[in-house]
Amino acid sequence: MALTKRQKDVLDFIADFVEQNGYSPSYEELAHGLKLASLATVHKHIQALESRNYLRRLFNQSRSLEVSAKYMQERRRNRQAPRPLEIPLAGRIAAGAPVEAIEGQDTLQFADFAGKGDTFALQVSGESMIEDHIQSGDYVLVQRTSEARDGEIVVALVQGLETTLKRLYHEPDGRIRLQPSNSSMQPIYVNPADLQLQGRVLAVLRKYK
Repeated sequence: MALTKRQKDVLDFIADFVEQNGYSPSYEELAHGLKLASLATVHKHIQALESRNYLRRLFNQSRSLEVSAKYMQERRRNRQAPRPLEIPLAGRIAAGAPVEAIEGQDTLQFADFAGKGDTFALQVSGESMIEDHIQSGDYVLVQRTSEARDGEIVVALVQGLETTLKRLYHEPDGRIRLQPSNSSMQPIYVNPADLQLQGRVLAVLRKYK
């Protein structure tokens, strides 16, 4: 059975306290540090954790709480593993007709936008993709790949000299068309031998100051 959030808070508080002070906290310090209403609430959490072998009390000693070795190892693994950036997903907001504002409990993980492969970011310079709502100064998340379907937005190296962000299309004559999303600009036509596909765009990020 998984730990509740409050049980994990209790374990982490004890482990952090021991690391900083060399001894375990008192029940009073636990109640104060975790903003628990009473010592009885502290006792309840301690007993639950002890029954599940996450915590051990050394009797006849003050400050006698000891976090299990298994949980301490798990803490160390979690500290070493990179954590995906996660923010609360609060609901929906209208961009057309108003909708009811409902706050949810979900979270949005930016790892979901990064895909499963090798991913990198680039900052956009120029106006060639503005009709796809990609503006100069935006950031694009790119999945490294050497293949793309027609219509996908790609990062392409042309003739080994210039990297560009465009939509890719295969022409009937065998050439590849790199199409800007800006009606004032002309497409670029290249032979496959002169093009190295470096990745396809997964998402666009924009920061408003």
